[in-house]
Amino acid sequence: MSYFNVRVYGLLINSQNEVLLSDEREYGMKFTKFPGGGVELGEGLIEALKREFMEECYAEIEVLTHFYTTDFYEKSSFNDSQVLSVYYLVKEVFPLQLGFKTAVFDFDEGQNQSFRWRKITDITEDDVTFKTDKAVVSLLKNLDT
Repeated sequence: MSYFNVRVYGLLINSQNEVLLSDEREYGMKFTKFPGGGVELGEGLIEALKREFMEECYAEIEVLTHFYTTDFYEKSSFNDSQVLSVYYLVKEVFPLQLGFKTAVFDFDEGQNQSFRWRKITDITEDDVTFKTDKAVVSLLKNLDT
């Protein structure tokens, strides 16, 4: 059975022109993506994004503007669904209180997620795992920030 998997992600860019990346370990895989995740039934996109940032980053965010919506077919890496991803530019309401890492997949004991900053001038499609995130990296590189 095929179905749509709607996902929402936040592009949080700091004052050093770095974007926040999330390294994760789940379903026997390691992957790097932008913070965010699945939209739950009955939720709006912005509501889901704010919930995801609270769950993942313990951070309240403000959604600034729509950035990108998937415009090609992408099959989920985890099931038979078709992924539809929506990206927003966001900013934190208060400074993030996360232990940022510098190395990829540098998980603390018992943790399956870590966060790190990557300069937009240095980021490449190889820095992220999924096809839609790679498209977003390409668009980010063209931002006049």
